[in-house]
Amino acid sequence: MQYTYLGKSGLKVSRLCLGTMNFGPATDEKEAFRIMDAALDAGVQFFDTANIYGWGENSGLTETIIGRWFAQGGGRREKVVLATKVHGDMSDPADGPNGARGLSAYKIRRHLDGSLRRLQTDHIELYQMHHVDPNVTWDELWGAFEIAANQGKIGYVGSSNFAAWQLAIAQSEAKNRHFLGLVSEQHKYSLNCRLPELEVLPAAQSLGLGVIPWSPLDGGLLGRNALKKLEGTRSGGSAERIEKHRAKLEAFAELCNELGEPQDNVALAWLLSNPAVTAPIIGPRTLEQFESSLGALEIKLDEAVLKRLDEIFPGPGGAAPEAYAW
Repeated sequence: MQYTYLGKSGLKVSRLCLGTMNFGPATDEKEAFRIMDAALDAGVQFFDTANIYGWGENSGLTETIIGRWFAQGGGRREKVVLATKVHGDMSDPADGPNGARGLSAYKIRRHLDGSLRRLQTDHIELYQMHHVDPNVTWDELWGAFEIAANQGKIGYVGSSNFAAWQLAIAQSEAKNRHFLGLVSEQHKYSLNCRLPELEVLPAAQSLGLGVIPWSPLDGGLLGRNALKKLEGTRSGGSAERIEKHRAKLEAFAELCNELGEPQDNVALAWLLSNPAVTAPIIGPRTLEQFESSLGALEIKLDEAVLKRLDEIFPGPGGAAPEAYAW
């Protein structure tokens, strides 16, 4: 396994991050345990979840499954760099109107404690804001996170789905408080979704934030079964979406066949080749899918292949403003 630092922090994480969103809704507890055990065996120690995973009335289920896995002992908790998120509506009647989507200090305190209970741990290495909350000031946010850090409940703070200018403001406000601020941004980024190259990736690199791409296969569109439309595969949603991108997907499949590698692993290897990327999030439903994903670490894409990928999946042309103004 390969490891790297998480942004400007001294925390080392595996180059693949185990996403757990399927645990509960699509993957039963027994299989989830098998996947997490296999992850540690393979050296994947960076696990990502969110308090809302499980969804709706089952929100919190994924964290609960992970907590039960930790409770088995054997050093499981000590070996994992654990990341979870706060922002979504957890539908707790005790919260009343303050339980709605958002990032108030009230919500951060209560929902952090809820995550700790479900995860059966006393601390979380990376606590992430799942989305921006425009109704909350950075004084309130950083005050709440400082308290949590001083209590030892969290180690680092990350963001998810932030714009570049929001990252810049967050870091400026943290610096004014002599607080470390953000160490990572979790963002939608893939071969088929390259807009973050305009602003978010350059900002993250400049600010010292690790980028953790979510949906690295664009909801399954870049998977090996996307064109087959196999039942049970995450093929990016509707058949119409597949047809919209069919020409690109067929060219991508042809290139991957030449390389002798499956599309999903090439898509992951492309992300890993970007110096701005810390660790793409893989979200396996089965142990077999997890084990297959490890092959991405062995793929080295040369300049000729990278050029062909740029031709198939054109990016925005580089960073702003050069990409469009000069």
